[in-house]
Amino acid sequence: MSLNIKNKIKSFPKTPGVYLMKNKNGEIIYIGKAGSLKARISSYFNRPHDVRIEKLVSEISDIDYQMTPTVIEALVLEANLIKKYLPKYNVREKDDKSFLYLGFSKEVFSRVILLRGHEAEEVKNEKLKVKSDKQKYKIGKLFGPYTSAGALRTALNILRKIFPFRDCLVFPKRPCLQYQLGHCGAPCADLISQKEYAKNINNLKLFFAGKKEKIIKKLNKEMAVASKKQDFETAGKIRNQIFALNHIRDVAMLRKEEEKIIDYGQAGEKNIFYRIEGYDISNISGTSATGSMVVFLNREPDKNEYRKFKIKTVVGPNDTAMLREVLSRRLKRITNYESRLRKATARQARIRKKNYGSYNWPMPDLILVDGGKGQINVAKEILKQYKLDIPLVGVAKGYDRKQDRFVYDEKNIKLVDFIANNKNLLLKVRDEAHRFAVGYHKVLRKKSLLKQGKVVL
Repeated sequence: MSLNIKNKIKSFPKTPGVYLMKNKNGEIIYIGKAGSLKARISSYFNRPHDVRIEKLVSEISDIDYQMTPTVIEALVLEANLIKKYLPKYNVREKDDKSFLYLGFSKEVFSRVILLRGHEAEEVKNEKLKVKSDKQKYKIGKLFGPYTSAGALRTALNILRKIFPFRDCLVFPKRPCLQYQLGHCGAPCADLISQKEYAKNINNLKLFFAGKKEKIIKKLNKEMAVASKKQDFETAGKIRNQIFALNHIRDVAMLRKEEEKIIDYGQAGEKNIFYRIEGYDISNISGTSATGSMVVFLNREPDKNEYRKFKIKTVVGPNDTAMLREVLSRRLKRITNYESRLRKATARQARIRKKNYGSYNWPMPDLILVDGGKGQINVAKEILKQYKLDIPLVGVAKGYDRKQDRFVYDEKNIKLVDFIANNKNLLLKVRDEAHRFAVGYHKVLRKKSLLKQGKVVL
């Protein structure tokens, strides 16, 4: 690190913002966001990194930054600057099919839609349309790419408290839980006018375009008009929106940013495999067969996200077929693979599930299966079937039955680096998936024996 950069970092603020890294020619080569600019930028130079980050650091000649009031606004500014400058080290964010784009359906009451890279390309080529109530709707302007799916979802959860919007596939028959939480105006029950709903959507679009001040200026004018008409209820609501915009509490996002900085030494510049899902199968000669899904978020197990599967379609001892069923049932649930769900008519969707929130299982950043090439090939087939691009890793017993070996795509440099630095974590995920599958298998086996009148000790 040059003395110039070292001295410059000392003056960087400990506030949210976006940093722009430049090479010796003054070209912007990387853009990132941070909850604390000083802590984030310092971490590039005082901790070990993978090969890709080391190469980036070696090219840095200067660093500029732009402060933002909140981490949410840093997220928005980062996406807009990446789109504007196209830095070479951000190309993976722009082109990687796993990163998110934000869109709005062209309906009377627009839905907020999150799209993966391959879906975003279809939107740009006007090949992808939303299907709802047997009518097709296009998707308007896209915002992104957003490099952190978790941060984008957190931002939307915060913003929808200020500007409520719907995200249901079709209108339910009555206001849902989102209305009770203040996250949706319930257009399904005519509890919000088309005009007021459109204002919320337009304000969201302005926010993600980086025009928060324009929103506040517009809201101030609307509040003045409402006050002049002595419509104090409306004026009060607008005042609350202005206050909320000026006092956004993005503590959750800030905490995630801090966790990433702490985790640098182990996982590189960003924890690109933030959500890891582990799968295992348990049965005795095909009986009481179960599958498990465990979830690790930022290297820690999140038991609220665990899922167990009772095998329904496979007869006899066939672990790979059982894994195929489990992965197929799980991957159907991915919210962001909406292109399949959009094909459902309103009636079909209601038959499938009354609670559309049950589809909201986030996209994993990495899938781990207990097994070798056979299990990995099955997982690849399922991913191909659903047009998903998710890295895979298998953990198989070694040839001497003592040393575990990892099966993965050796051409994926990011995955290779991650496995090399996180073998213990991946083994922990495998062991937890095994424990959870065996636990559920024992429950089903005990029930089966009781039904048969056998004594269970």
